[in-house]
Amino acid sequence: MNNQEAEVPTRKVIVTLLKTKGPQSVGELSRQLGITEMAVRRHLHTLERDNLIESRLVRQAMGRPTHLYSLAPAADDLFPKKYQHLTLDLLEELAALAGPGQVDLLFERRKERLIGRYEDRMTGKPLADRVKELADIQHANGYMVNLETRDDGSFVLQEHNCPISQVAKQYNHACSCELAMFRDLLGTDAAVERTECLAKGGSKCSYVIQEIEEP
Repeated sequence: MNNQEAEVPTRKVIVTLLKTKGPQSVGELSRQLGITEMAVRRHLHTLERDNLIESRLVRQAMGRPTHLYSLAPAADDLFPKKYQHLTLDLLEELAALAGPGQVDLLFERRKERLIGRYEDRMTGKPLADRVKELADIQHANGYMVNLETRDDGSFVLQEHNCPISQVAKQYNHACSCELAMFRDLLGTDAAVERTECLAKGGSKCSYVIQEIEEP
């Protein structure tokens, strides 16, 4: 293992220590890691540059003030989350108590809320710009989007990740609502067809979008 490869696990250990033990000084981290304070500072500099940690100056009863390092809010994404299991449990409870129709209604309400949130970004723009806005929206929401323009002027929007894939596999209406949201946001002059779906065993979610020519 070269030095660069060794540094990544060390930074992971630092992040874990800050998560489990709270704010730490350079000296405290140095003792726990068994490396020099200079090496610790180098790792901390990288983590601070990446907005994963933050520091504050703490005055002590004796001696010079010292910096304490703690995790920044962005670091929370580094740790495992089991939100999909909680979501599925809650949806199952809702279906048991109020019927499957209420689960579908929940997805419909979510769709309408998202449309209301993003429709202003589409207003007055040509289709190419609306498609680009949609790709940016989905990418920012964690869908890992790739957008291609075909020679015939149509677009292929591919989502390589689905943050709600576990939910969508059990509740297909989630996928139907996403397709409906795309069609609503892009407007009546756009035809949107889903050609592949992660929740149905595909390697990605893929959409073909093309302009509808006026008769």
